[in-house]
Amino acid sequence: MSDLVGEYFDAAQRQLEQVRKRNGPSVGEAARRIADAVEGGGALFAFGAGHSSLPAQDLVYRAGGLALFNLLAVPGLIGVDVMPAPLGSALERVAGLAEAALDASPARAGDLLIVVSLSGRNVVPVEMARHAREKGMTVIAVTSEAYAESPEVTAKHPSGTFLRDNADVVLDTAVAPGDAELSADGLPTRFGSVSTVVACALLQAAQAAAVALLHERGATVPLLRSGNVDGGLEWNARLFAEHGDRIFYRR
Repeated sequence: MSDLVGEYFDAAQRQLEQVRKRNGPSVGEAARRIADAVEGGGALFAFGAGHSSLPAQDLVYRAGGLALFNLLAVPGLIGVDVMPAPLGSALERVAGLAEAALDASPARAGDLLIVVSLSGRNVVPVEMARHAREKGMTVIAVTSEAYAESPEVTAKHPSGTFLRDNADVVLDTAVAPGDAELSADGLPTRFGSVSTVVACALLQAAQAAAVALLHERGATVPLLRSGNVDGGLEWNARLFAEHGDRIFYRR
């Protein structure tokens, strides 16, 4: 058991180091796009379906994070929030759902949308990215390019494209198809996912770089404080009042 614990941490650390080396320029470009949207008066949105919703949610209403990040919620696709759970997987393949959700949201031209999808193959994330760009939004994709490059993974969107093909910036998690890093004698399948760890790290790194860039530009940086330290709630209340036209998770 202790060997597997160590193997998991080693696998996660290797993946993080690989992603750090691979995504240097991309993280910088994502940071620039985020900073530009903030300075330009735009709102920030994040979307992911199923477990890919977890890195998106990690950006929203988070201590130390930008207050302008909003979760773009699609019913049935926020984490594992429907029963039976496989219904969520089926919904991710429904055409028209992403367009309807985006059109019903407050998102508009000049805003920025982060779309998280490990495989990047399903209809909803691809449709979400395509429609967001049609509306004049900037799209940052967090996905694994290894899926798009694998002969064992086919695109489900009618265009035949993957999420990476429909974004302005791509952050590559480089996770191998199957999202399982460990194996053990006698077990018929691999296990030990690292995709959430890596996607969260990539997005937090891009956000940190955007914060630094905004500060260098002399712009106001609307950073939330923890509500669990004295004065945090009052600080956040001021941010909500100042930037209420771009913060939608309080409505």
